[in-house]
Order: sequence, then structure tokens, then C-alpha cells
Amino acid sequence: MSVDRTLAIAERIVRQIVRDRRSLALIIVAPVIVMSLVGFSFADQQQVLDRIAPGLIAVFVLFFTFILTGVSFLRERAQGTLERLLTTPVGRVDILVGYTAGFLIFAMVQSVVVLLFTVWALGIDYQGTIWQIWVVLMLLIVVGVSLGIFISTFARNEFQVVQFIPILMAPQIFLSGAVADVDKMPAPLEAIAYVLPLTYAVDGLKDIMLRGDGLSDLGFELGIMAAFGLALLAAAAVTVRRP
Repeated sequence: MSVDRTLAIAERIVRQIVRDRRSLALIIVAPVIVMSLVGFSFADQQQVLDRIAPGLIAVFVLFFTFILTGVSFLRERAQGTLERLLTTPVGRVDILVGYTAGFLIFAMVQSVVVLLFTVWALGIDYQGTIWQIWVVLMLLIVVGVSLGIFISTFARNEFQVVQFIPILMAPQIFLSGAVADVDKMPAPLEAIAYVLPLTYAVDGLKDIMLRGDGLSDLGFELGIMAAFGLALLAAAAVTVRRP
């Protein structure tokens, strides 16, 4: 693996997205609009909002990260940029890590917007510290970026990427504990919940924001999310083949 080549790919991704001012604006504005709607929906139910905030933060961070990465990576393929890179001596690992690093920067920006807007603008009452919440979200972002890259290798256009959203996101939203407690679900659904990465992010955020636990108490959840991220990135490396 070449660090210089990886950084060069990441830098090109950053410059490309920065030049697209409309996309750059949406990266910031879209989370604000969505979380504002959430706040207005629970304007008279602050205690309910406080209780569901960890799940909402995890859901929207994963959702926005997946959309950003899936569509952007597909655009790279559609424009032939990825294929041209694959014909060069640059290794697949360098390419995928470079793309991941580039997308991570903007996914982190979105997650910061989601987190800070939810906590400060919506006035969420939470325990723990922002930086500990941020660590959990960082691992979730890695999962989202890796998932977006992996899924986009199976799509031929942006419409197909969008079609993957209900297939991939709906089970995670409803089974991860963001909507209902996992331990209160029927046994088959509970078993499915524990093979979904969002479940561990929701658990981790609940432990920090609702119970005041620290990162030292979340070793299992953090390890599982890290494993998901690496596994999905490895799967993407296998599916991205040289022409």
C-alpha cells in the first residue's frame, strides 16, 4: 500500500466535491432540514425526544453517509474514473482506502452537523461527553462509507443506488433499537437485529447519552462496528475488479 497514492486519490475526491457547490451545500443543509423537522415533530414532547435522540442521530448519520458515498462512488464509475485508476499500477487497496478517506471527510462534516444541531439547537438533555459520542459516530461513519462503496459496485445508475435504501436501511431503522427496544422484539427479529451494524451504534449512543457510560464500557460495541467497517471494505475490494 502506497500512502502517497492513497492521499492523492483522497485529495482528488475532496477537490471534486468542493468544486460542486450544490452538493457541498446539500451536505450541510440537508441534515439541518431533516433534524429541524424532527425537532418540530416533538416540540411538545421534549422527554420523548431526549429518549429517542441517540437512535435518531445514529440512523441519520448512517443514512446520509450511505447516500453520499454510494452516489459519489457510482459517479466515479459512470465517468470512467475508477476504471482508469484500475488500469494503472495503483493497487485496489490504495484506491479503496483513498476513496474511503475522501468520503470520510464529508461524512464527518455531516455527522458533526447532525450531532451538534440535535444537541444544541433541539436542546437535547444528555449525559456523557460530545467527544465520546463522536467516537461512536466515527466508527458508524466508517461502516456507512464502506457500505456505500460496496453496494454501489452492484448498481449501474443512481436510481439503483436509491432503490437499495429501503432494502438496507428499513431493517436497520426498525430492528436496531432506534424505534423499539431490541430485547422486546420477537426472537427471530431479535436475532436479525444483532447482525446489523446500526444496532451496536444505537446501543453505544444510548449507553453514553442516556446512562452516562464511558467508552471503556463499550468495548464490545466499538469492536463490532470496527469489524463491520473492515469487512465491508474488504468485500468492496473483492467486488471491484480490474478491467
